[in-house]
Amino acid sequence: MTRTMLGRRAFLASTAALTTLGSRAQGNYPTMPVRMVIPFAAGGATDVLGRDLAKAMQPYIEQQPVVVDNIGGGAGIPALNAVTRARADGYTLLFAASGNITAQPLLARQRVDILSQLVPVGMVATAPHVLVTTSKMPFKTVADLIAYAKAHAGELNFGSAGVGGLAHLGTELFARAANIQVKHIPYRGAAAALSDLVSGQIHAMFGTMPSFTTMTETGAIRAIGSSAPGNSTAIKGLPLISATVPGFGYKTWNGLFAPVGTPAQAISQLYSAMAKASTDKALARRFDAQGVDIALADSAQLSDIVRREVAVWDKVVRDAKIELN
Repeated sequence: MTRTMLGRRAFLASTAALTTLGSRAQGNYPTMPVRMVIPFAAGGATDVLGRDLAKAMQPYIEQQPVVVDNIGGGAGIPALNAVTRARADGYTLLFAASGNITAQPLLARQRVDILSQLVPVGMVATAPHVLVTTSKMPFKTVADLIAYAKAHAGELNFGSAGVGGLAHLGTELFARAANIQVKHIPYRGAAAALSDLVSGQIHAMFGTMPSFTTMTETGAIRAIGSSAPGNSTAIKGLPLISATVPGFGYKTWNGLFAPVGTPAQAISQLYSAMAKASTDKALARRFDAQGVDIALADSAQLSDIVRREVAVWDKVVRDAKIELN
């Protein structure tokens, strides 16, 4: 046997050994803690959901802890960058709200296809937005609000937690569907907007129900409709806005994403852990307390959801000429 043949056999043997070792390493995933980046400050709704999910997933990923890393601010861009630039090995994940994925990237100076940088692991929860109004104004229904806007052109205003957020885009979508003019007033956070809503300085805003519960119970503000699509069931006694404005509707959602190139096996294991965690009754109760419902979608399904919603919000952004300052 020639030296060349021996060298070739040795090379093939070493390659096979490396392949086997690589397969074995993937099969043992995960072997160390998983980092979950949350693009909001600690204590907010998405942070609470993410931490609850992280704890519930641990028993199903070899008892490895899921360590939460809050990277808030910057319209979610710093958090997105932290994940897209991480190694695609299944150990860095993004727990995103839908706006982080389907809306905020549309406002970047150089638009990119978010699914070229992030691969969905899966969706775990959905929730509609709620339309609330100040009790300082007489409108008690969606029809009242629309009638006021048409009778007082240019006077109706909506607040939101900031330009380009889903509540802002929901406002613009509502205005176009209802054929009314509204003025958007952005705030640095939902708390400041809510304070001015209570005092009557702004007339209305969209947001998740837990943010408004205390104020609606005291009568400081009124909840008049749900943004859930027309095929949804009315929640908490609220009528669907689509009953008054046909065709209007959207939901927020939360899901996990990983850097593009993450091994399919890791994606599959993470989704399996998420799905198993979602059967935990205690997790369901904690999610319900935040006004969200358990709703699963796997990687392929969530990819389809992202593409459909990006198309919707892209049109809203272009039609309303929304730009970040």
